[in-house]
Amino acid sequence: MANRPVLHAVENGICFVDTVNALKNSFSTGKTRSLDWRRGQLENLKRMLIENEHDILKALKADLGKCETEAYTSECGYLLSDIEHTLKHLNKWTKPRRVSTPIVAWPGKSFQQPEPLGTVLIIGAWNYPLQLLLAPYVAALAAGNCAVLKPSELSPATSSLVARLIPQYMDTTTVTVVEGAKDEATALLACHWDHIFYTGGEVVGKIVMAAAARHLTPVTLELGGKSPCIVDKHTNLKVTARRLVWGKWMNSGQTCIAPDYVLVEKGQENQLIDAIKKELKSQYGKDPLASRDFGNIVNTRHLQRLKEYLEGAPVVYGGQIDEARPAMSPTIVLNPSVDSKVMQEEIFGPILPIVTVASLDDAIEFINQRPKPLALYAFSDDDSVLEKIIAQTSSGSVCTNDTMMFMTNPELPFGGVGNSGMGNYHGRAGFDTFSHLKTVMKRAFALDAPFRYAPYSKLKLSLLKKLL
Repeated sequence: MANRPVLHAVENGICFVDTVNALKNSFSTGKTRSLDWRRGQLENLKRMLIENEHDILKALKADLGKCETEAYTSECGYLLSDIEHTLKHLNKWTKPRRVSTPIVAWPGKSFQQPEPLGTVLIIGAWNYPLQLLLAPYVAALAAGNCAVLKPSELSPATSSLVARLIPQYMDTTTVTVVEGAKDEATALLACHWDHIFYTGGEVVGKIVMAAAARHLTPVTLELGGKSPCIVDKHTNLKVTARRLVWGKWMNSGQTCIAPDYVLVEKGQENQLIDAIKKELKSQYGKDPLASRDFGNIVNTRHLQRLKEYLEGAPVVYGGQIDEARPAMSPTIVLNPSVDSKVMQEEIFGPILPIVTVASLDDAIEFINQRPKPLALYAFSDDDSVLEKIIAQTSSGSVCTNDTMMFMTNPELPFGGVGNSGMGNYHGRAGFDTFSHLKTVMKRAFALDAPFRYAPYSKLKLSLLKKLL
C-alpha cells in the first residue's frame, strides 16, 4: 500500500512523515486487530515493567527523588494492575454491544462494533513520567492501535529508559518512542493522527487542540487546575489530616489531582492546621527535607515558580528550601489573597493554602465561581453535607473522606470537565477512547413491508405513524 501523505509535518527542520507513515502502513495490514496480538503485546509490556523494576525505580529517583514505595505504587504497580484488568476484560470489551431494534426494522439486529482508530499520538507528563505515558498506551494497545509515545523531556532519565526498553519488548512496527522537547512535540503535532492524547497543563492543551483542529483530529486532554478540598466542621479530624497529607504531599505535591487548597469554616482552621502539622511530622519527621520519603521538585525553574508563590504569602508552617536538590518542605499558608498567584494558578507543588469561609454554602459558592476542577474532595461525618457538595458542584471526579483513592478503581473513568480537560480513560473508558464504536444494523430479506416505499397513500402514512 502506498504511503499516506502526512501534511505540513515539518517544523523547525524536524520531520516525522516517514515515522508516521510507517505506523499507518503497519496498521493497514490488520495485524493490530488480532486479539492474540493485543494480548501478546500487553503481556510483553507487563514483562518489561517486571524485569526492569530496579532500573525504573532508579530513573524515577533521578528525575523526581521518588522513594521506592511511592514510585512503585504510583507508577509500576499502578500500571501492572491496569494491564491485568485490561487482560481480564479485553474479550468482553471487544465484543459487539447489542442494542434494541425498532419494529419497523424487523427482522434485524443492531449493535455497536468497537474498532481501532488507527495511529495515535500519546504525549506524557513529567510528574508521573511512566504512568501517564504508558497507561494511555495500555488503552490504545488494547483497542488495537499503533502509537507514537512522546515522554516528557523534563523527566530525562525515565524518558531515556522508556526509549531504550520499548523496542526491546514491543512490536516496533506498531509503536515508536520519540524523545525531545518543544520542537519535536511541535513537529509531531503537525502530523495527521487518528487521535491525540495529551496529559499536562491548560496552556499547552490549547496548543494541542489547535494543532489537532487542522486535521479534525479528536483529542483527549487530561489537564488539571485547582482541585479544592472542603473540610466540614463535623469530621474525623485525625483521619482527615492523615489522608489530606498523603494526597497533598505525595510526589511533593506535583500531582494533577492533589488537593490544591482547603476550604474550612472560620473558627475551625487552627484545629485543622494543628492536625496537619502533627501528621506531617508523623509521616515525614521534624525535617521533611531530610526524609527519604519526601521527593524533589522537578527542576530549579519550577522551584523558583513555587518560591514566587510564597512572596508576601502568610506562611504558617514550612517554607524551607533546598536549592541543591531542588526541594521545598511541606508548606501551609493561611488565607492568602484570592488574587495572589498561589490562589489563581495551579500550585503543582508542596504548598497548601487554607482558606476560611463563613459556611458550607460559601465554600460551594467559592468553588463554583472558579473554573471546574479535575477533582474535588470533601470530608465530613454528615452524609447530607457530602451529598449537597456532590449535587451542587461540578468537577471531573469527586472523592469523599479521602484523597486520590478513586484512581485505584479501574471501573471509574478518569477525566476533566471544562478547563480541567475533555475525554476520559482508565479501564473500559480508555478502551472506548481509543476505539470507534461503529454502528451496525444487520437485516434480512424477509418481511419486506411495502408501506415504506412510494407511491405513498394515507394508509401507508397511517401504518408508518404507528410503527415509527
